[in-house]
Amino acid sequence: MPLWLQGALETAQAAIISALVVVAPIVAVWATAGFQNGQFEVLARLAGQSWLLVHGVPLELAGAGAAAASHGGSGLLSLIPLGLTLIPFLLAWRAGRRLARASYTDQLWQALLGSWGVYAAFGAATGFVCRTAEVGINLWFALLVPLVPYGLGMVIGARREAGSWSRLIGVDAVDWISRTSQHSRWAGSYFASAAKAGFVGVVSALTLAAVLLAVDLFIHWNLVVAVYEALDAGPVGGAALTIAQLGFLPNLVVFALAWTSGAGFAMGAGSQVGPLGTAVGPLPSVPVLAAIPSGPLDYAFVALIVPVLAGVFAGWWFLREGENHFDEWLAIKVRARWFTATVSTLVLGVLVGVAAGLLTVCLACVARGSAGIGRLTDIGPDPLWTALWVAAEMGTGVVIGYAAGPWLEREKVTASQQDVELVR
Repeated sequence: MPLWLQGALETAQAAIISALVVVAPIVAVWATAGFQNGQFEVLARLAGQSWLLVHGVPLELAGAGAAAASHGGSGLLSLIPLGLTLIPFLLAWRAGRRLARASYTDQLWQALLGSWGVYAAFGAATGFVCRTAEVGINLWFALLVPLVPYGLGMVIGARREAGSWSRLIGVDAVDWISRTSQHSRWAGSYFASAAKAGFVGVVSALTLAAVLLAVDLFIHWNLVVAVYEALDAGPVGGAALTIAQLGFLPNLVVFALAWTSGAGFAMGAGSQVGPLGTAVGPLPSVPVLAAIPSGPLDYAFVALIVPVLAGVFAGWWFLREGENHFDEWLAIKVRARWFTATVSTLVLGVLVGVAAGLLTVCLACVARGSAGIGRLTDIGPDPLWTALWVAAEMGTGVVIGYAAGPWLEREKVTASQQDVELVR
């Protein structure tokens, strides 16, 4: 079939599957009489609104703002459940791989154009049908915003199948790079490796923050269970509530990263949750919120070492990458090795810290949002403040990791030599 038609069919399939995933828990709750208004059109609109929110489309809740009780107005629901957003992303990944497998290098754009057109139309139609007097939906947002997670997943999946960007877009990047000067290639390799080190550092910090979050949930499991028991939602309601909380699990990991950095995060306007102190107002009865650290936090400042440890790992990774061409160039220009090594390591820490900070800004912007209800119009970390803390701490760790890297590598080589001697 024509590539644009195949792309449209793949996208229609992905849109229907992602919609069914959203509909399933709503139908389960309806089957147990969990909704006050169980009419079909009401539930259908709720499913469509949930589908749009999963894709990042903000919903305007009439009469739900902080001042709505006295002055009228509305609140914006923009807190995205990133865990559920992975569903359309992974479906797009699969579709992108299938379309790349069916396309020649210069034809993939046809499949992508057809698929993105169908997904945009699906989002716009959902927004048009599901908007009500209580829930407003911007049709331009419904048209364009769902393309962000879906298009990103499709491009990454197609790149995975193609094996290189050259095969994907028909441009021979190797040939283009070979025509540049040697100094340009060295500079490009250096900055690219610094950016990769920043990515490695942020991923490492997120992993450590996720471990810390799991430990915190384990410590406060009794409080979490107590909230479940107080809600008494029943098996189906409890399962739906658990699925919703799992949908926000990636957001909580980013919140944990902000907490370990020292910047903290907000759980409502005017509140602050951090290792140096916690001040929050009344929170909704969501079980996972019972695990927020509170009370005296005498040793919580130790958590600030998490981004530093991630930076140490990033600096060691950069050393193993072997692309510190700035240090090589500086060593040729200046004979004082103590000076060149110090300057190049500090510059590396700044570059990797900046890269990690930029990535942290993106993560914080995506993870934070507004629940549109009362004080809960400000939930999550402040992107700029969190990025500054992470950049400074991770840059410090990179300097330590890169400086200690040769010693770590020497220890590794010595251990390998001892193993060889034992075998002999």
